[in-house]
Amino acid sequence: MGQEEIKAFLIHLGMNINTAAQARDPLACDAREWTFITNRMSERGLNMAVIDLCEGVRYESHPEIAVRGAWSVGRLRGELARLRSLGIEPIPKLNFSATHDQWLGEWGRMLSTPDYYRVCEDLIAEVCEIFDGPRLFHLGYDEEDVRCQSAHEHVVLRQGELWWHDFLWFVKVVEKRGARPWIWSDWIWEHHDEFLRRMPKSVLQSNWYYDEGFDERAFRWPRIKCYLDLDKAGFDQVPTGSNYVTPGNMEGTVEFARAQLAPERLKGFLTTSWKRCLREDREANLAAVDQLAAALRGH
Repeated sequence: MGQEEIKAFLIHLGMNINTAAQARDPLACDAREWTFITNRMSERGLNMAVIDLCEGVRYESHPEIAVRGAWSVGRLRGELARLRSLGIEPIPKLNFSATHDQWLGEWGRMLSTPDYYRVCEDLIAEVCEIFDGPRLFHLGYDEEDVRCQSAHEHVVLRQGELWWHDFLWFVKVVEKRGARPWIWSDWIWEHHDEFLRRMPKSVLQSNWYYDEGFDERAFRWPRIKCYLDLDKAGFDQVPTGSNYVTPGNMEGTVEFARAQLAPERLKGFLTTSWKRCLREDREANLAAVDQLAAALRGH
């Protein structure tokens, strides 16, 4: 028997990942909203929470990363147990893209140095222990380019062989802990042939597209087509949509993927609102959950 289809929502504990945002302190996550959203996930039949941890945990290995209000390791463990009791598999996410690693604090400004590697490995090891050996570990790794850092006061990114060196290093560190690496696939948009040639098949792929329209007439068809190219090349995928742009995106994503991708390589679906767990963002968060559930029922 294969694994159950992934029906996942990306939920944000920490969110110091935005390109132009100032670091948020205290933690931008309300515990009541977190509970409200995760209960809704269970009610709608979703079975996975991809948890963006970032600055939201007081890591024992690196407590300096935490902001005020960050959860203790004990509190996080308790919440993971509650999620499992709801039928929701918790999966950790730490975004190591140089565009989205503001949560790392000073360590994010030491990219590709011995101290950087040490800290990143410490965090991955601790998180895998906290999650009791997760089967997947999302590394982020999206939007590491000049355009996405145009509003940054401190601009740093990897290119060419250094990008591959660091990425493959992260893959090795995660696999050493028994988890399967999972990434955003958008590096393929600008490095198509190289990506398909050098990307390990062991890495779970989440190409993403948030608009409407899933054929050659779509403005971003080259990005959509990457779903097909990844499938043809033999990669396992979890296509990702969102209500960030339009409420109809998730329905289109599910319909397109189920019709076009090989069932054995289509591992499920992921959605997110890209909103915080705060009362003012409740509507967007719940809508994202509901839209994925409805799309899966309809197809």
